[in-house]
Amino acid sequence: MRLVLAVIVCKILRFIGGLLGRGSSLPGQFALKVCPDVLGRVKLPENVIAVTGSNGKTSTVEMIAAILNASGKKVVYNKEGSNQIEGVTTLILSNCSLGGRMRGDVLLLESDERYARHTFRWFHPTHFVITNLYRDQLTRNGHPEWVYDAIKPAVFPETTLVLNADDPLVSCFARDHDPAKVKWFGLDECSVSTKEHHGVYHDGARCPVCKARMEYSCYHYAHIGHYACPSCGHRRHGTDFTVTALDLKEGTLTINGETGLSLAFKSIYNVYNILAAWSVCALAGADRETMAGVINNYMLKNGRMVTFTLGKHRGTLLTSKHENSVAYDTNLAYIAATDRPCTVLVIVDAISRKYFTGETSWLWDIDFDRLSAPHIQKVMLYGRYCNDLAVRFKYSHVPADKIEVGESIATAAEYLKDNGDEDLFVITCFSDRDKLLAHVERNG
Repeated sequence: MRLVLAVIVCKILRFIGGLLGRGSSLPGQFALKVCPDVLGRVKLPENVIAVTGSNGKTSTVEMIAAILNASGKKVVYNKEGSNQIEGVTTLILSNCSLGGRMRGDVLLLESDERYARHTFRWFHPTHFVITNLYRDQLTRNGHPEWVYDAIKPAVFPETTLVLNADDPLVSCFARDHDPAKVKWFGLDECSVSTKEHHGVYHDGARCPVCKARMEYSCYHYAHIGHYACPSCGHRRHGTDFTVTALDLKEGTLTINGETGLSLAFKSIYNVYNILAAWSVCALAGADRETMAGVINNYMLKNGRMVTFTLGKHRGTLLTSKHENSVAYDTNLAYIAATDRPCTVLVIVDAISRKYFTGETSWLWDIDFDRLSAPHIQKVMLYGRYCNDLAVRFKYSHVPADKIEVGESIATAAEYLKDNGDEDLFVITCFSDRDKLLAHVERNG
């Protein structure tokens, strides 16, 4: 009876929340009070796919869902991105019969890296994709190795791990796991690879196993690349799913030397998200033709990248997770690689939607020197923390006469609406995104 009651409570609250435009977590929270072990009582589909990591979860899940739906499978997934146990409970129970049998062929879950061990206490994924681990949200997550320790209890012997071979810390999840139940994805050395590390800090400098100095034959970005520890032998594993050729400028990549794809968003992040989605979908039975058809020129629908018009400016908003310098660096690299005159608007108005912090030391981990490229005509620093940004930029190579500082986002939008026609790039987080988009005409 507790199971039935929990399902009923969840469905009613979900319905009410839908009418009010909210409620992705609250129904699950109440259902768990009614029946704390409800997730252990429901009957789930044969395939349960989970995705976690510091970056790329939502985008990867979105692509997996699109591919598997195109393959004829009914996929149930957390579109709202509510990825802690309460949101997962809402998702599952909302798609269950009163008897606790879940409808659908695949349950696909984006899982918060801190809470995966709680979500998967009652059931275990058949496939677990781990995208990457970076220093991220210091006030929440501390250090990447702390996040690794938080995810580790959610890794079970029967689960097939789908791991980023190019991340030395992620690869540690394969230690003591059945090698037959580990599948690897990664990039061959290609056009984006460098022999030298680029970035303010280097989280791959030391081996995560023995702490000896790590050696790299190439870097793709940050600490992601081809590594080997001469002390303990921890090294990049051979890959099952591989980007064998990549040209970001042209927007093309090749997987396993046989399937060419076109990129709508020419970012190294997008390449890894595509490869992670391709890997797990192939394991779930999707064919190459279907996967390629979906991914070719696939535009994300989750708001990570938004195109818009503001006055005479063609605008692109790139979501750069606050407190995550690697997310910023990859978007800055994307802007620096363009060759058209442009203005860049950086907004830091609220650091988080979920908690309050005025801690801005993470700004010093971002490689803002990338914005010194000649085609970047102006850099506008706006939002509540504009002065923190301004101090950080004083120590960058961006010329002072290119920098404008102000607090009011509305004022920045009004100025841009009335002045100039160059391309416009906006870098901000979900917490601040709509404060700018409220003043523009979105495309599509």
